[in-house]
Order: sequence, then structure tokens, then C-alpha cells
Amino acid sequence: MKKRMFLKKMNALANSGKDKNEVLKEAVNLLKSNFSHYNWVGIYLMEGEELVLGPYLGKPSPHTRISLDKGICGAAARQKKTVIVPDVTKDRRYLVCTPETQSEIVVPIIKRDKPVGEIDVDSDTKKAFKKSDKDILERTASFLSELF
Repeated sequence: MKKRMFLKKMNALANSGKDKNEVLKEAVNLLKSNFSHYNWVGIYLMEGEELVLGPYLGKPSPHTRISLDKGICGAAARQKKTVIVPDVTKDRRYLVCTPETQSEIVVPIIKRDKPVGEIDVDSDTKKAFKKSDKDILERTASFLSELF
């Protein structure tokens, strides 16, 4: 699916009037099914000072709750900006989920200048995430922020 078509579909989903949890679940499914290098896709939601795993597709993660001072996910939420890790073995912040994971991108979902959640994507390929992934995921996060 072309970028423009995907974003149109994601925008329509976010504005569908469906329940927030259903939209988040469908968003994860759309991302995972449309990008073959997205081996794990999940959405973490802010609860106090922790990120709590919401809907996801991929192997089970041992990280269902992540403190804001831990991992790539914590860094993205604290900094309120996208973090791309081309090689997780070279970043000591990385919290190991599966031995197959080689790269990660985490995009915060921001509402009124506060992180309310984030999109976390892992790939089994090093240097998997390009500018186009960042753009698509940041636009998706923007659409999803309207649910909060």
C-alpha cells in the first residue's frame, strides 16, 4: 500500500468514532500487515510514570510495564520525540524483547505537549527504519493522539 493511501486509511480509522481501544488494535494490525519489516508492533499507554503495553502483534514481550527512566520506550516518552535505533546491540538503553530483534523505532503519541502513549516497532533486520517509516509512524501517532 502506498504511503498516501495508508495514511488516508489510518486517518479514517482514527476518526471513525469507534472505541479508542478498538482503534488502537486496528492501527497495530494495519501497521503490521502493511510493512513486512515490522516484525513486532505495539502501542504502550501512559499510566502515571509508566508505559503499559496495550495492543500488539508479534511475539510476547516480557516488558508489559516500562518506567520512563528505562529503555528506548522510556527515552522516547521523556524526550517527546522519535527514537530510531539502527542496531539494538549498540544501544545500552535497549530492553531485550526477543533475540531476533535487530532494530527499533519508537514514536511518542503526544496530546497537549504530554506523552499519552507511543508506537513501538521492532524489526529483525538491522537498519530497517528509514525516513519514510519515521514519517508514517509520526503521522499515525498524530492521528491517534486525537483519541485521547
